[in-house]
Amino acid sequence: MIARMATNPLPQFPPGFLWGVSTSAHQIEGAVQERGPSVWDAFTAEPGRVKDGSTAAVACDHYHRYPEDVALLADLGVDAYRFSVSWPRVNSPGGLDFYDRLVDALCAAGVRSVPTLFHWDLPLELDWLDRDTAERFAEYAGVVAARLGDRVRKWITLNEPAEHTLLGHALGAHAPGRRLLFDALPVAHHQLLAHGLAVRALRAAGAGDIGIANSHGPTWAASPSPEDVEAADFYDVLLNRLFADPLLLGRYPEGVGELMPGDPGGVEADLKVIAEPLDWYGINYYQPTRVGAPQGTEIEFGGLTLPAELPFSVRQLEGYPVTDFGWPVVPEALTELLVGFRERYGDRLPPVVITENGCSYEGIDDQERIAFLDGHVRALHRASEQGVDVRGYFVWSLLDNFEWAEGYARRFGLVHVDYDTLRRTPKASYTWLRDALRARG
Repeated sequence: MIARMATNPLPQFPPGFLWGVSTSAHQIEGAVQERGPSVWDAFTAEPGRVKDGSTAAVACDHYHRYPEDVALLADLGVDAYRFSVSWPRVNSPGGLDFYDRLVDALCAAGVRSVPTLFHWDLPLELDWLDRDTAERFAEYAGVVAARLGDRVRKWITLNEPAEHTLLGHALGAHAPGRRLLFDALPVAHHQLLAHGLAVRALRAAGAGDIGIANSHGPTWAASPSPEDVEAADFYDVLLNRLFADPLLLGRYPEGVGELMPGDPGGVEADLKVIAEPLDWYGINYYQPTRVGAPQGTEIEFGGLTLPAELPFSVRQLEGYPVTDFGWPVVPEALTELLVGFRERYGDRLPPVVITENGCSYEGIDDQERIAFLDGHVRALHRASEQGVDVRGYFVWSLLDNFEWAEGYARRFGLVHVDYDTLRRTPKASYTWLRDALRARG
């Protein structure tokens, strides 16, 4: 297959820059009978929760077909593979054996393992509303590090705690399906605390090079009016600063800390744990968001129903091409985001890795995905030229997979998966990226 678009060589990043691809356990592994249940298993079993009625019981069957997928990684020529470890699988007898085999296969293929310890598949018996879950997560992190740490040199604690809080606990669109609105804030605090405790547990087990994968994007006010600017600022605090400030500055944004569970002294003590120094900071970037004042009615946006009582409204971002998911394609907003982070956090911002960036398009000859990735890599390079210390870029995703509440209706993969036969077929974007990486010399 010939990749026809974006034939110019990729820009040159500093030596040691990591090129990689990402996946997550629940979205690709399958083999649900060989692990304990997660909140996502319970959620997908409820009628109407997933748009196509599907589950991840089989997904891509990566659990049994991982040698084939590792071969795809080796042929692609990436430096690293970001996967997630399933906490329910690790809690099951022999569950860590699978990740032993996977990491060994990656080592043999010359691909660096970058495991994420939590990518939303919480064991069913646990609850992020309970503070104890943070302690349990630290124990689990230590167990995984003790088993894999002799071969794994780069670690991620959590994936997108903002989305897990907002979609899973505030709006009810993801597992566990709660609709708590602002009463979901303890979930954010407990995840951040879990991160800090896990950093300590990883380091106690001898692990290093630890980061987190937070989702971020610029927030653009719908107009210059004070009402729209105020609403956009609030949204930015909720989706960006709430999950970055505690990690990088050791404090919550003004007005947020007092909303967290426990007395102020306890929250302050937790913040010292949350702000354990990071070796690098991971950012998942997909799109900017246009936000205005509340409109007093429910809003349908991106497949979500946003309640009327929210103190902001999310608006359509016009004037840009969109993916098959309806997400606007705005590479320059990635440059804006990273430069803004450097300006906001200064020397408190560690080196940055883009831990996810990708798009949903149908078809194997996916020229739109090639253009998307090429544009975002160049936007990342422009941020590097403007002084942001950028150390890596991971494409979401290696494989088409179970896309959470969307089921199998969205295809983010560089590799097409036939969900009936499980046959893998590299797309044009896979060929383009492989050729671009080989051209690095």
